[in-house]
Amino acid sequence: MFIKVAALACGLMLASIATSADQPALSLHVTGQFAKAPVTLDRAALDDLSAVTINTSTVITDGTHSFTGFLMRDLLDHLGATGTSVTAVALNDYSVEIPMNDFYDYDVIVATHMDGKALRRADKGPFWIVYPRDDHRALQDIRFDYRWVWQLYQLDVQ
Repeated sequence: MFIKVAALACGLMLASIATSADQPALSLHVTGQFAKAPVTLDRAALDDLSAVTINTSTVITDGTHSFTGFLMRDLLDHLGATGTSVTAVALNDYSVEIPMNDFYDYDVIVATHMDGKALRRADKGPFWIVYPRDDHRALQDIRFDYRWVWQLYQLDVQ
């Protein structure tokens, strides 16, 4: 009997771990140069930003995909950000500094959905910085490819 209970408990624990790994995070942490820093924005606050959809290819997927999310510049304007760059940090601690001009020169989004499905950790979510690379030849330069941060969880405005 003990073995059956222990096996059931282990199974439930593993199922819980697997399920939580697939669940999108519900918040984005933003620190740095803006009036209310630091702030953690939950999914409801992020959903208040206007949704934008772009269709573009990536260097890590096949074909063109439809990405939906919010414009990075809308988030920065909403927060009153005053810096010259943003450091984007992924769940695996990958980080890259992105010039603030990118967000005003191009329609860079923080995607929450790809091809109509919510992004999960298993497919680059919960948040993915996406550039409209097919709309601008300049964005097909490798320097921009490094700025596509997936599994994004933090932004630091400098």
